[in-house]
Amino acid sequence: MGRQDRTVGTLSRSRRILALPALPTLIVALALSAACSNRPPGDPESYVADIAAARAAKDAAFKKGSDPVPEKLKADVLPLAYFPIDPSYSVPAILKPSTDRATLQMPTSTGGERQMRRVGTLEFALKSRPLKLTAFVEVGSPNLDHLFVPFTDFTSGTETYPGGRYLDLDRNASGVYLVDFNRAYHPYCYYNPNYECPYPPAENRLQTPIRAGERLKKEEGKS
Repeated sequence: MGRQDRTVGTLSRSRRILALPALPTLIVALALSAACSNRPPGDPESYVADIAAARAAKDAAFKKGSDPVPEKLKADVLPLAYFPIDPSYSVPAILKPSTDRATLQMPTSTGGERQMRRVGTLEFALKSRPLKLTAFVEVGSPNLDHLFVPFTDFTSGTETYPGGRYLDLDRNASGVYLVDFNRAYHPYCYYNPNYECPYPPAENRLQTPIRAGERLKKEEGKS
């Protein structure tokens, strides 16, 4: 899940505009321990159980406090909606390092910009289709070992949040990663406009539907 939220631990890369109390450390740790892994799914039943546990932990964390989901919206937002867990959406990827040292000004939901640098391109195949996503780090981040992968796809705006979804990866020395779309999540600005969320750049607009991970409630979308 997200790595750079300044207020609520490591549950969202969205940045809080107005300071609010943090979620309890224990709840955040529980969500992270269940949700963050770069290991490929081995036993499908255990994999599905792990993903389900991570989702339940996130719901519990969100119910506990009033941030990021405001109290008045909890009945509508929680529990969060997801596509069915599908192990075929968890695939290995090779990170091709970037030689581009330029800073990318990534637009945000508030009209601002976040300064990002490209770490490399994740190359993988999903349902026999070759795909690519750029992984980023934020300029000035205290921890450059966490990779930020924002993306949109053909579900964006109908079945998922129009501003895209996020994936987070832990950097490793091998260059081999797991791109697990079952762990894709909506940025916090979907629940709360007091958060600033980077929009995925054009290079991360997947030309295919990704029906895995967090989705809109069915009554919000067109399907």
